[in-house]
Amino acid sequence: MYSGKSGPYITPFHCRTFAGSRGWRSSIIRFCRSLGFKGFQDFKLDLAIEVASLGGEEKSLLDTNVTEEDSAEVIGQKLQATINNVLSETLNLLNFRTLETVAADLKSARRIVIFGVGSSGITADEAKNKLMRIGFDVDALTNNHFMYMRASLLEPGDIAIGISHSGTSMETIKALTLASEAGATTIALTHNPMSDIAKAADKVLVNGNRQGKLQGDSIGTKISQLFVLDLLYTLLVQADPERAKLTKSRTTAALD
Repeated sequence: MYSGKSGPYITPFHCRTFAGSRGWRSSIIRFCRSLGFKGFQDFKLDLAIEVASLGGEEKSLLDTNVTEEDSAEVIGQKLQATINNVLSETLNLLNFRTLETVAADLKSARRIVIFGVGSSGITADEAKNKLMRIGFDVDALTNNHFMYMRASLLEPGDIAIGISHSGTSMETIKALTLASEAGATTIALTHNPMSDIAKAADKVLVNGNRQGKLQGDSIGTKISQLFVLDLLYTLLVQADPERAKLTKSRTTAALD
């Protein structure tokens, strides 16, 4: 299938960009609907799932193709291009209504708990750092026993965020499931919107970047996750800039 092989090149684009200057936008939308999709966005999401399932077969250790002849400068330029593509893909895969709803949920949350293991655990810690600086009662857990205990003690009014790029991290899925059973609102940040972690969540945010099995430390994945979380952070600051400024001043002063 052409789109399956070309998935990484299609998902970063908006329908208008993909259609080009020939006015094919309506034709593309009709084509997507003929396949059973609501439109180009739904087609891209489904394509992202297919591409994610193919990513495990890749054997590359790197985010970009590097040859023996490449200088450090050329490698830097290739990595920059890869990161730019990942951010574009993330913007096009995100449902911004869901993003805004999640930001509103976070703003009114009693407390926020973020779960993640491995590389996603590092992302969870970074999200905790940013949200705590502007006054949120937030914690990040990366040890599965601590995740399960904390999740079981959550209550209605609390929010649990589970981060898993593949959507298959069993520890994070179990923690999010326990949080949901306890009455908390659950949110998944993943590249695969049809994964088990997405099914365990009330709301799903999709980040870009297909990666192979040997790319669990991918800078593209890390940046795409942090990009989505920084969008949420920015929306929270935008919603109450005076409070954010006051609390960040207090937390910054505490670190002096």
